[in-house]
Amino acid sequence: MVIPVAVLFAREDSIYKTLSGTDVYDEPRDARTFTGGCPIVAHPPCRTWGCLKAFATAAPAHEHALGPWAIDQVRRNGGVLEHPRGSTLFRECGIVPGGLPDEWGGITIEVDQFHWGHKARKRTLLYIVGTRNLPPIPHRPGKPTHVIDRPGRARKAERPNSAGLLPWVSHREREATPPAFAEWLVEVARRCKRV
Repeated sequence: MVIPVAVLFAREDSIYKTLSGTDVYDEPRDARTFTGGCPIVAHPPCRTWGCLKAFATAAPAHEHALGPWAIDQVRRNGGVLEHPRGSTLFRECGIVPGGLPDEWGGITIEVDQFHWGHKARKRTLLYIVGTRNLPPIPHRPGKPTHVIDRPGRARKAERPNSAGLLPWVSHREREATPPAFAEWLVEVARRCKRV
């Protein structure tokens, strides 16, 4: 029997909708209607928590509260929450990245989505409650062909183009979850026991 996994805050065109045994909550479905009962993979909006939060003036007033709400859902149901490495959400919710398990047994690890097929380095923090038995974390040889960076900053040239700079990924690519990473996150959630 396949353990069902709820995916909260997915894009409308999310890869998760193609994965067996997932119950996907995109924007029209509204993740806040999730009532629990199965482990989750959560991707709460990060623009009000990341390095550019000062520029997130277009974010709806309620959006900032979705991050702590998603942390609470992971703590109640087991599962994994993904947010950018620079996110202040973890500190706000009393989570110390890389520290000892918290009072819910939650651990935080850092991964790079490049190893699951992303074009750029996309360093990500994962908050996991309910298991420490993780699937193997892949290692992809080679170097990224693109960068995720803030407009106006110099692009790091690991393998430069003719101008000496790597191209930026598109907005869509910056937000999207690589298929292999989505499958890995769902497997992590399936291994989680409810708290």
